[in-house]
Amino acid sequence: MRLLHTSDWHLGRSFHGVGMLDAQRDFIDQLVAKVRDEAVDVVLIAGDVYDRALPGVDVVGLLDDALVRLTGAGAQVVLTSGNHDSAIRLGFASRLLERGGVHLRTRLDELDQPVLLPLGDSASAADPAGTGTGPVLAIYGIPWLEPRLVAEQLGVDTASHFEVTRAATERIREDLLRRGAARTVHSVVLAHTFASGGISSDSERDLSIGGVGAVPLDLFDGFGYTALGHLHGRQALSPSVRYSGSPLAYSFSEAKHSKGGWLVDVDADGIGEVREVLWTAPRALAVLRGKLEDLLDSADLAWAEDAYCQITLTDAARPALAMDRLRARFPDTLVLGFDPEGAGAAPKASYSSRLAEADDDLSVCCGFLEHVRGRPASDAESGVLAEALEAVRLEGVSR
Repeated sequence: MRLLHTSDWHLGRSFHGVGMLDAQRDFIDQLVAKVRDEAVDVVLIAGDVYDRALPGVDVVGLLDDALVRLTGAGAQVVLTSGNHDSAIRLGFASRLLERGGVHLRTRLDELDQPVLLPLGDSASAADPAGTGTGPVLAIYGIPWLEPRLVAEQLGVDTASHFEVTRAATERIREDLLRRGAARTVHSVVLAHTFASGGISSDSERDLSIGGVGAVPLDLFDGFGYTALGHLHGRQALSPSVRYSGSPLAYSFSEAKHSKGGWLVDVDADGIGEVREVLWTAPRALAVLRGKLEDLLDSADLAWAEDAYCQITLTDAARPALAMDRLRARFPDTLVLGFDPEGAGAAPKASYSSRLAEADDDLSVCCGFLEHVRGRPASDAESGVLAEALEAVRLEGVSR
């Protein structure tokens, strides 16, 4: 049996104001093709299927299309909810969808109710639900657990990520122990959480408020494979505990990520080979830094002309019409920042001290202009400001 571990689709998300539905459709196309090419039996989605609790109609339609195509390609789907999802809405019609091979694990009472799939010789039409005595794969789903909301239901006194996750994994271990008394059971656990040792990025929502949100890796000891979601970088915390990461970059901090997932082979003896699968992004991300003229003239940056760009200018004085000039070469510059070279060498006078030294209204206006953009007003700009001030003065006299 072959599993494909994915997570953090964030359907409906935008990237600095740019809609990403087309890019997400492209990912779905790649995913379906990979399921066919690799003969994937089960697609795992470890939370944050949607980007928000109330997704738009077109976003819901995209997930619907994805599930239809994945099951049509021969794979079952097991998914759990993340901190961006509404567990109640995502879990709607779960019993009906189960009949079509889509298994939703979004409720606490489903923690110890695995999806059972027969392995080896037991994987036959005579035992479609893994109800016989042969080896079986049990796939469990731990949805995003908000400690303050679930602590009492899980029977823990301390509302912390550690305690609620520990209680959830204990329930799963108890179920595995019971099932293992009659047959060989191999386990896969989906969990949407921040595990110790994971490397985060700017596009994940903080899971902790006033407390430590990370949970220790040993909570997942004993499981054959733990498919984690939440962190957007694909990474292996141990041979059996991995993040698939998001299929697309959702912040410029992910510009160097290699987006993909994990293919996991399972047989009657347990978890076998785990290997990477990669997704191709329709647009590259470029994080550029330098002086305006250098960026505009550099032949080495030709590749960035078709990329989404985050640019930081280091000119000592903020260049005029910087965004317009940059977009003439890099049309999809989405973020522009300024970090003048040498700015920290000598402290600048505060605006209030500059204001105290101004001897007329024109000096006040020109001083403000210099303060907010980092360079003095030009002669032409000073002239426009002087005309505006004179017009205001004459209007006051006429009254």
